[in-house]
Amino acid sequence: MLSATAMFLLVQLPATTCLAVSSANIPLDSPIYLYLEKLAGFGLITSDVKGLKPFSKAEAARQMLEAETNLESGGTGVPAFARELIDRTRELLPREVSLQKAPERKPQFLDLNPIASLRMRYLHLNGAPRNYVRPVHDPGDDGVFGIGSGLRPATPGLNIQQVGSEGTPLAENNDGAVYHQGSNAELRWAAEGYVSDKMTGLLEPMVLTSEAGTAIRLNRGYFKVGGGALELELGKDENWLGLGYRGNITLTNNAENLTIAKLSSPEPFRAGWLSWLGDLKYALILSRLDKTVTDGQERRPWFYAIKLSSKPTDNLEIGLNLGRMQGGPGVNNSIRDWVNGLVGGTSADNSKANAGFEARYRIPWLRNTELYGEFSGCDAASVWPIVESYVAGFFIPRLTAEGRDDFRFEFFQGNQILYTSGTFPAGFLYKGLPLGDSQGGATQDFFSRYSHWFSTRNNLALEYIYTNRGMIGRVQGQAIERKHAGRAFWTLPVYGDVDAQVEYGVEKISNLNLVDGAQRTNQLFKMELRYRY
Repeated sequence: MLSATAMFLLVQLPATTCLAVSSANIPLDSPIYLYLEKLAGFGLITSDVKGLKPFSKAEAARQMLEAETNLESGGTGVPAFARELIDRTRELLPREVSLQKAPERKPQFLDLNPIASLRMRYLHLNGAPRNYVRPVHDPGDDGVFGIGSGLRPATPGLNIQQVGSEGTPLAENNDGAVYHQGSNAELRWAAEGYVSDKMTGLLEPMVLTSEAGTAIRLNRGYFKVGGGALELELGKDENWLGLGYRGNITLTNNAENLTIAKLSSPEPFRAGWLSWLGDLKYALILSRLDKTVTDGQERRPWFYAIKLSSKPTDNLEIGLNLGRMQGGPGVNNSIRDWVNGLVGGTSADNSKANAGFEARYRIPWLRNTELYGEFSGCDAASVWPIVESYVAGFFIPRLTAEGRDDFRFEFFQGNQILYTSGTFPAGFLYKGLPLGDSQGGATQDFFSRYSHWFSTRNNLALEYIYTNRGMIGRVQGQAIERKHAGRAFWTLPVYGDVDAQVEYGVEKISNLNLVDGAQRTNQLFKMELRYRY
């Protein structure tokens, strides 16, 4: 598996392919990601690395300029829609596009943007979240990919406690914002500041009000220095490690954003004697999880994540993921136990990890359809991850030649002990929500999404989701919970740089919380205005 030492050595190697520009990160639900994905679907972007987000604005500008160059240098037969996507992306990234093309125009000192983006949301919820707390059966005796056995001892009578909550039905991956029954209103406002092209600061407070009261918190707020192949970020920010659209195993923005120290490469680079690996991107993230007390024992583990992505060819991306909770009060904190083993526990059982690898392949002759998948384990036999969880899917960016229709399918299976830990009873959670996939462990989830683009700012998307709990790890007395959900999103321009989005979602749950015969129907209506988001 990937070691922190190897990652450190990679950081020291020289970058050869990118211009270092410090810039703010793009919110994970910004349409810019969809624009760049569509441009890649037209074959105009080939250097994209999807397994590590958020993108910096400089990285998005770099990809947009790559698309523009390819379009102007021979993109015959590319529909006019591609040019519209390029123009809209350029409008949203004026500073970064300017610095990429003419770095000598950088301001000598301070550059402030007090309203970099703004989002106002009204949401009405009729329903309540599912509870993930339940015992699950762990038989042990694992093989690999479901083949073989004996890599872990058989434990036929062992039950493990799953933990956590859904947060808000039909509203996952929302920086830990939890909406309540009835009416909810939310405001997010981001202000940016830059020192020349070397330093960036961002503040994004969130105000959330409902019948339960009003809460104000810092959603994102950080200081960054550097760019290109080496950047240091300190503060609170979103992170998304993996190729999935609906979820990943190691780290997403489903839970509240972590306060982090992060060393990363916001733009891909090539590194000396490892140039045969192609373009590289990496991230090393350090944070700390919640304090819990169980049976008088305090636990507050450190959390760190390591990600390395490589593009050995234009159409192939390979990634390695690690997320690990370790140390803190009540466990062995010796140096030996911190450095031994990266997957599973140590001899002192002072850690718990998820680690694995992923791949994405683009098929040029099939209108750049993408196949992707992640294999991850939370234990190990020697160096091989076991206790397996999976994400797999495909994305068709151009159902028609014009490229205004696309379709995605994605599957997630979480092992029965995914996100659980005996040493750290709160598990892989932060503020009660899973750090990784929003559906938690011991779960299967099937997700499909179709969208049609009337224009770059006028998009209709339809989603269908089927989720079951109890097919994996069910114990006596539990029924299989089945959830069918549908959502519709319509995004359209309002005035100037202001867009609106309307969403309606409904879901029907049978055997709610694995209780035989329990039923629930949840409905959600959302209306929001976005300014330069």
